[in-house]
Amino acid sequence: MPSTRPTLGRLATAGLSALTLLALAACSTGSSGAVGSGGAATAGSSGPITVSATDTECILSAATAAAGTLTFAVSNKGTKVNEFYVYAAGDRIVGEVENITPGLSRELKIEVTEPGTLTTACKPGMVGDGIRAAFTVTGTAAPGKTDEKVATAIAAYTTYVGQQADALVAQTGQFVAAVKAGDVATAKALYPKARLPWERIEPVAASFGDLDPKVDGREDVVAEGMAFTGYHRLEKDLWVDGLQADSGAMADQLLADVTTVAAEAKKVQLTGLAIASGAKALLDEVATGKVTGEEERYSHTDLWDFQGNVEGSAAALDALKPVIQARQPELQTALDTTYQALWSALTAHRGATGDYVAYTALTPDQVKALSVALDAFSEQVARVPAVVATP
Repeated sequence: MPSTRPTLGRLATAGLSALTLLALAACSTGSSGAVGSGGAATAGSSGPITVSATDTECILSAATAAAGTLTFAVSNKGTKVNEFYVYAAGDRIVGEVENITPGLSRELKIEVTEPGTLTTACKPGMVGDGIRAAFTVTGTAAPGKTDEKVATAIAAYTTYVGQQADALVAQTGQFVAAVKAGDVATAKALYPKARLPWERIEPVAASFGDLDPKVDGREDVVAEGMAFTGYHRLEKDLWVDGLQADSGAMADQLLADVTTVAAEAKKVQLTGLAIASGAKALLDEVATGKVTGEEERYSHTDLWDFQGNVEGSAAALDALKPVIQARQPELQTALDTTYQALWSALTAHRGATGDYVAYTALTPDQVKALSVALDAFSEQVARVPAVVATP
């Protein structure tokens, strides 16, 4: 954990999903002027692909698009909070937008350079596999213009992802050793710190198919037909049920899965646009799981996760700072100001030893203050992908 407040321009943490992979996909249901079960509309070059998400439908304005930078304009017209995902083979996440509240519109930009078929999914209520359908990308496209500043940002961020991947394995290994030794007190102390590297690079780490729910799935995955494993299974053992006969085996599996994730994360080929999108995705993670207190429902160590996601977003923005400063300096100023306010609001809940108070100790007013600061920063970060995508 940093001993002083990290600043945009000095922090080196991060997160986001690989975007140079294959193609895109989309979920669709019939509607006038939209793609239906029998339609095959193609996106034009004059505007974004619109996504109309409701509680029961996910209607795209096109089922195919030419390779290049693709923009999805997602509108939630339902009553539930929604999400929109684009997957490659094996449910590898190409891009995502989360926490789309009713009435809200969000934009997702991804870069696709090769032809192929991917899958998109709207997830009403943010649960399950979502409403899915295929989306075809045709032709090829050269990667978006990468000037010297963007290339430097990609190199710096790629290095950090590798560093955090190594830290994830090492710190999880220490946590696993304590669990297997039956040392509950030490395991509890190590648990939130072991998770920090995961939270910092979560959009990368969580992009590898079913490894995400195996490592970081909450107990809700049981309703989706999956076993309850990973960090949160051990969290429940430590704080609620006591160590179980299979806790050691669960710990070994967690370390094995984390080691696989770390190796895969180092292979991800990043783009400037992907890094920018990841900065926003990390703040969506805070909004959907951490500031609600539902992520760490047994240990109530959510503020540690909150810190990791915010540090990761700041690191991605740090890498991109020369690009943003050159293209839109007023945005960089707004990012600096809102980030500092969010960091101050968060670390106000950290004691002299550096440990956070339990999330359940926060008053409603304190939670609201965190939410307000998060929203202010997130609003500015949402502007960054468009700046990076436009030379």
